[in-house]
Amino acid sequence: MSSASSSSTPLAADILVADVLIVGGGMVGLTAAVACAQAGFSVIALDRAVLESQLDAAFDGRVSAIAAGSRRALEGIGLWNHVLAQGAHYKGGAAEPIRDIRVSDDDSFAFVHYDSRALARDDSRTLAKKDEAPEPFGHIVENRVIRAALAARLKELPNLTLLAPAELASVVNEPARAVATLADGRIVHATLVIAAEGKESALRASRGIAVTRWSYPQSAIVCTIAHDEPHGGIAHERFLPAGPFAILPMTDDAEGRHRSSLVWTERETLAPTYLSLNKADFDDEIRRRVGDFLGQVESVGPRWSYPLSLLHAERYTDERLVLIGDAAHTIHPIAGQGLNLGLRDVAALAEVLVDAQRLGLDIGFGEVLANYERWRRFDNVLLAGITDGLNKLFSNSIGPLVLARRLGFRAVNRAGPVKGFFMKHAMGLVGELPRLSRGEAL
Repeated sequence: MSSASSSSTPLAADILVADVLIVGGGMVGLTAAVACAQAGFSVIALDRAVLESQLDAAFDGRVSAIAAGSRRALEGIGLWNHVLAQGAHYKGGAAEPIRDIRVSDDDSFAFVHYDSRALARDDSRTLAKKDEAPEPFGHIVENRVIRAALAARLKELPNLTLLAPAELASVVNEPARAVATLADGRIVHATLVIAAEGKESALRASRGIAVTRWSYPQSAIVCTIAHDEPHGGIAHERFLPAGPFAILPMTDDAEGRHRSSLVWTERETLAPTYLSLNKADFDDEIRRRVGDFLGQVESVGPRWSYPLSLLHAERYTDERLVLIGDAAHTIHPIAGQGLNLGLRDVAALAEVLVDAQRLGLDIGFGEVLANYERWRRFDNVLLAGITDGLNKLFSNSIGPLVLARRLGFRAVNRAGPVKGFFMKHAMGLVGELPRLSRGEAL
């Protein structure tokens, strides 16, 4: 696939030309850059921070749950093999399969158990072949591993240029292109601009795109724990009065220690107190919530905390502009689906752009971008509503609600078809899937 603007070589000393300009070099933004570049578009991505500075363990201690559909998309754009290649730094590899998900309500015996092996037995059409291991729900991958994989993949794509550090100053639309001016005076001519700068997107604000947003009275405390017993590939989600407490299975580290990531939702007024505890007291608080099924548990490495909020853009497009990832939507992390929504944005947008290009259409044309918005809005609104509702339902100890949700747990655990739907939803295999998410080529 080629176009008149297939090179990002400067036309003049300070002018660059590309099919696609991506503003924001986070995980979603750079994944979009890789997807578009692999599809044949010339791409320029820019970010304020140098990518290499984001690869250190101290930069971001979070992990991401990469659902099965998202993993297929990453395989399709040549990124997943680079994720797995990072496993040389870990005794247990770089991506830990999620074989089971166990959801429980505080200290109740009521729980829901999702088993990937049971789903494979019930529906072999969407999962592994009979002679293969069942496809896991997804994989837990450290964010820095994903960034390292992106850095490696960028080097393989000659039609992709990363400008970092670089900052966007302004964008002006002309009849057949967008003209972006960078803070250092360089100019980029692009057919389409993709906003991927996160929930405080300046591009979104500059176009007057309104958002629905609110903050939760909660903060997420994130840390890694080491434990004596293996986790067995089981992801735990425990609903406590302050909010969900997730124990996510990680690969063993270089020394062979078993590890898990904690995403501990706490009242925003109490989170600073827990973060300020010394290691011994902090570990005691962790053990109270984790229990003893993993044996002796202790925190390892730094602790992080960030406020929780919901955001949804009134629209995802404007003239020669499209929003993806957190620039379009931010949800509560209760189901671990935030990054997966962004990756489905990428897969859908790449497909829309490729199909438009094959038809000879302008990829920045309004109706082309409207196809992307129509496709993605329902999924994003649905997940925002589900996660918001679950958080409100479970983050309390009101007697009638406690009884109702525990009865609901028992009912779901016994209802095969309903349970199967929830399992497929967790895998990102429900709804109108992009070709990449189905494991097909663009």
